[in-house]
Amino acid sequence: QVQLVESGGGSVQAGGSLRLTCDSKGTISLANAMGWYRQAPGKQRELVIVMTSSGETTVADSVKGRFTISEDPAKGAQYLHMNNLKPEDTAVYYCYVTKNGDEFWGQGTQVTVSS
Repeated sequence: QVQLVESGGGSVQAGGSLRLTCDSKGTISLANAMGWYRQAPGKQRELVIVMTSSGETTVADSVKGRFTISEDPAKGAQYLHMNNLKPEDTAVYYCYVTKNGDEFWGQGTQVTVSS
């Protein structure tokens, strides 16, 4: 059973940085794509950043130049590096992995940015 566990969320002031971690605990490998989505109160879940196994990356315009994604295959982990955070980045952040047509999601981690 695939497990995705996020951590690293919290509260930060505008302009600050956070790094989110998504740990698969070794339950999945050779994913077709991985990434992060977020959902703010009263809004639909939206793509933040997704990276395919070939290295192609899709980044939301709202976070370009501020957020990046990386992975450590040996640890089965992916990371979301968030810099210059803004109040509008406040949301629950979900990690995401897809493999062979199946999608897997973490439970989410809250990020709150105050002005």
